[in-house]
Amino acid sequence: MFILVNKSSCLVRGALGLALLLLSSISHAHDHSRCVVDDRDREVCLYNAAQRIATLSPGATELTFAAGAGDQVVAVVSYSDYPPEAKQITSVGSHTRIDLEALVGLAPDLVIGWVTGNPAEQLETLEALGMPVFYIEPRDVEGVASAIERLARLAGTEAAGQAVAANFRQTMGEIDARYADREPVATFYQVWDEPLMSVNDQHLIGQVVEMCGGENVFGEQARLVPRIDDEAVLATNPEAIVAGGMGEENRHWLTHWEQYPSLTAVAEDNLFFVPPSLIQRPTPRLMEGAQLLCEKLDIARQKRERR
Repeated sequence: MFILVNKSSCLVRGALGLALLLLSSISHAHDHSRCVVDDRDREVCLYNAAQRIATLSPGATELTFAAGAGDQVVAVVSYSDYPPEAKQITSVGSHTRIDLEALVGLAPDLVIGWVTGNPAEQLETLEALGMPVFYIEPRDVEGVASAIERLARLAGTEAAGQAVAANFRQTMGEIDARYADREPVATFYQVWDEPLMSVNDQHLIGQVVEMCGGENVFGEQARLVPRIDDEAVLATNPEAIVAGGMGEENRHWLTHWEQYPSLTAVAEDNLFFVPPSLIQRPTPRLMEGAQLLCEKLDIARQKRERR
């Protein structure tokens, strides 16, 4: 059983015709339930720790494993490739189109949705069928740590989740402190190629760029993921260009910029690749991605100092 309510609403509403004994039973069950607030500001309560979890994005899969609940995951979506064990779990489609029949057949007692990544109508259908849906989408370092802790609460793996979250907070704090006083490096982070897209300062990747002492050349754009063009990049003349590409070893997005030798990033050979899964997924592996990005920007600083 589960209860799903808005934070602003009462958890249990009085209903005409309910016997006092039933009211007492529901109240007692709620006293011992597991309740957390998701990233859509809704309170999700389970009477028992979830034992059959469906994760509907690669990031949700990774976060659930990080929370210590990997053994309880029974359904994932395509590209759920980390940790390696996730590849062996039944896939129920993609994050943009879920095979509802297959998912329902696996009888999950908790569904982990992505706020902006999953089709709203499909998740609403799951809720109508009585499945609890917990939405996540971390937007900052604390959001990642909090997501792990809340998932652990729902899965009954609090000790494991709290340990991972604490380590993540500490490590990211240490990286922030280590690079706090470095000279800024004008940085363009390319999040996609066609159409060409970057991130602003509110995006988690933009926050990591700032943490490393980078100055995001598109940081003040209004959109979280602004669409731009080559001319906009040329106008900002970044000292470093960082891209993830469409694979863990695919650097071809960077070769595109070599046609512009007047760009400082090209002239100084500051075209840097960071595996996308390390920085584009809001998971504990962001620790590795952040450190790698910081080291790349330090290379640009050192070249500047030698000029």
